[in-house]
Amino acid sequence: MSDYKIYYNPNCGTARSTLALLREAGIEPEIVEYLKTPPSRAELAALARQMGGARGLLREKEKLAEELGLKQAGDEAILDAIAAHPVLLNRPVVVSPKGVKACRPAEMVKELL
Repeated sequence: MSDYKIYYNPNCGTARSTLALLREAGIEPEIVEYLKTPPSRAELAALARQMGGARGLLREKEKLAEELGLKQAGDEAILDAIAAHPVLLNRPVVVSPKGVKACRPAEMVKELL
């Protein structure tokens, strides 16, 4: 099992680029297609703790985020919303021995290598 995990959407260019950068570095991460296999609320909370808060997990540009009033919401509301609507997960999120980061732009993954 890899020390790296990527929460991945194959339809997202940034996610594809991030995965390519990991592979170029010789890393084959565990790939979690989060729209098919959404992370649990507990898993999201653990990611948020490692990132220093849930805001980084939220895809704020998603129309649903605005509809649900998440722009000003606290961590608990954000985590509840992402657990209920995985499309709200900011992608790609990479878990590594050096930490957890939403890698937008893809080059941010280099900080985790």
